[in-house]
Amino acid sequence: MDLLLPEFGLLIWTLLAFLVVFFVLGKYAWPAIVKGLKQREQGIADSLATAERVRAEMAQLKNENEALLAKAREERAQLLKEARETKDKIINEAKEQAKTEANKIITEAQAAINTQKMAALTEVKNQVGKLVVEVSEKLLKRELANKDAQEAHIKELVNEVKLN
Repeated sequence: MDLLLPEFGLLIWTLLAFLVVFFVLGKYAWPAIVKGLKQREQGIADSLATAERVRAEMAQLKNENEALLAKAREERAQLLKEARETKDKIINEAKEQAKTEANKIITEAQAAINTQKMAALTEVKNQVGKLVVEVSEKLLKRELANKDAQEAHIKELVNEVKLN
């Protein structure tokens, strides 16, 4: 039971020891602890402010990124539209050029065919003319071998000329 009811001297020495420890802690330890707590509090506040600033910057960057993406989509759509228009233009120009070339080739071919046709007709006419002259020459030689046949033939030709 002595532990539960300490003597008066023990209480004084305990109180004195407590006051000395309290004074030493108050003079040296307590300011360092308070300073550390204030630094920690300031560090936490700075971290919170930095986090808030970073969050705001991230939101701004996100908005800027979305704007850039929208602009890039618009530019891509414009480029695709221009590419399609250019492709169509090139195809149409190629078709027109092909048509022009085809018409030119057809015209040249028709001219060549007509030229060859006329040459062939001229050749055929020349050969027919030669054949007619040869046949006529042979017929006239045979028919005009005697004098009476010659006179009869001349009279016949004169009569035909008068009829025509």
